[in-house]
Amino acid sequence: QVQLVESGGGLVQAGGSLRLSCAASGRTFSSYAMGWFRQAPGKEREFVAAISWSGGSEYYADSVKGRFTISRANAKNTVYLQMNSLKPEDTAVYYCAASIRVDYLRDYESYDYWGQGTQVTVSS
Repeated sequence: QVQLVESGGGLVQAGGSLRLSCAASGRTFSSYAMGWFRQAPGKEREFVAAISWSGGSEYYADSVKGRFTISRANAKNTVYLQMNSLKPEDTAVYYCAASIRVDYLRDYESYDYWGQGTQVTVSS
């Protein structure tokens, strides 16, 4: 069982930055690939970024590539999402998730555990 708690969301102006954190419980955090997804009002949950269990591989949605960076600190049971050059269209609830898989990490269905989400609002 893995419990995930996101933090770091908030209100920021367009062009600004935020760093989201996701703290995981349990001693097996390093066994899981981790992902970030987001859901805007009236839209489906969409993939943002993912990182392999070792941190050696990273995956990004085209819409955030070059602006967002995912990283993890296994010793701290934490995964991060650094978000730069934020745009109003980045406004959403951001969720972190854990997956025992090593592939298909862009797919919602690949994830076993989810956090409760943190709101990110980007004003124009």
